Amino acid sequence: MALIQPDPTFYPSAREAMRAPREEVAYVALLDAAGQGRPDGLAVIDLSDGSIADIGDMPVAGDELHHFGWNVCSAALCPYAPHPHVERRYLILPGLRSSRIYVFDVKDDPRRPRLVKTIEPETLMAKTGYSRPHTVHCGTDAIYVSALGDVNGDAPGGIFTLDHDTFEPRGPWEADRGPQRLHYDFWWHLGHDTMLSSEWGTPNQIEAGPSLDLLTARRYGHRLHVWDLIKRRHVQEIDLGDRHQMALELRPAHDPTKTYGFVNTVVDVEDLSANIFTWYREDGVWKAVKVITIPAEPAPAELLPDPLKGFGAVPPLVTDISLSLDDRVLLVSCWGTGELKAYDVSDPFAPRQTGSVRIGGIARRDAHPAAPDRPLNGGPQMVETSRDGRRVYFTNSLYRSWDDAFYPDGVTGWMAKVDVSGDGALSIDPDFLVDFSADGRRAHQIRLQGGDSSSDSYCFP
Repeated sequence: MALIQPDPTFYPSAREAMRAPREEVAYVALLDAAGQGRPDGLAVIDLSDGSIADIGDMPVAGDELHHFGWNVCSAALCPYAPHPHVERRYLILPGLRSSRIYVFDVKDDPRRPRLVKTIEPETLMAKTGYSRPHTVHCGTDAIYVSALGDVNGDAPGGIFTLDHDTFEPRGPWEADRGPQRLHYDFWWHLGHDTMLSSEWGTPNQIEAGPSLDLLTARRYGHRLHVWDLIKRRHVQEIDLGDRHQMALELRPAHDPTKTYGFVNTVVDVEDLSANIFTWYREDGVWKAVKVITIPAEPAPAELLPDPLKGFGAVPPLVTDISLSLDDRVLLVSCWGTGELKAYDVSDPFAPRQTGSVRIGGIARRDAHPAAPDRPLNGGPQMVETSRDGRRVYFTNSLYRSWDDAFYPDGVTGWMAKVDVSGDGALSIDPDFLVDFSADGRRAHQIRLQGGDSSSDSYCFP
């Protein structure tokens, strides 16, 4: 009789996941740079040498693929999970502009993903009331997907779920959203039946590009929302202060006994800095405190795009963060200044910078060691950390209309790799540079084969 066992890429704890085999391939979303009718793509990167193993096109154009994820992950091993014998087999790719979702099967040949299902926008909107799917996380009971807005591109945005087996939309997740209107990311503390969500803006606020009027009026998101994960009800709002515009990526501690995590805000309207906050629970109340401030860097006006010329400085524009599985190293991507920073966050209330590398940047255009004579545009943006915490991969495109505002000469797609030493220092791998210029599309979200630091959640410490 065959013995049924959990997927070998599932781990009960982050500590055990850190001992997993090294990742061999990465999956990267490629965005049509011109927005003129070419489909987006899904690239497969051989991580042994940085070569492009495959690129598959979507069936139609206009999707703007964003933060895709796995159908299931280590959360399936939680004691109350109803799906302990599912497989990490499918990649769920949301189209942020089209509101279309693709399902790719990577089991038979991990280097040649195969499209097996498409959820059309009409189906998604009819069943959920949402549009513009953005981020995919695998939960214990379903596939969770964030959406930036309603069917008209206005508030409220929120979360909907897909069935684990059929991938059909099941409906909106919230039973009682309370005051929550704007939406961006979400993550959870499974050991405490708690979810948190963050805020960017509605589709109608962001799709045309950044608005200085909305920014100065402090109309983008600046709050966290705390939810009862079981009852699907809003519990509490945490205001980070409206000067801190665009509260984006949520990275909770991987240890399920902990009740803290990190969130980045993109820009402080008073000084152009970017900031990192630690959220935490104290005496039954959820709170947040600013723990990292990254200042803007002065630059000559002639090196700046129009939105920044009057400021005479480049804001860091922190657009992604990544937390190692041991909850020790926080990677912070400064897409504006072209810097990737590392902090020791062993004490989550007193981070200590341990490393930094420079590549790209609005004003600097720092080259990669593999091509020292080629100035690079874009900067560290989407960041993914290996399960053992020793390798960090990053790409350079944010969102087409926002790329074009801050890098008006265009963003040529690339992917780079940084090695992390035992003390948290960073060094660029001089031999690893994936150049997408021949393809002509821009690189965004990264997922690593078998899982990575931001695609799994764990129920055991």
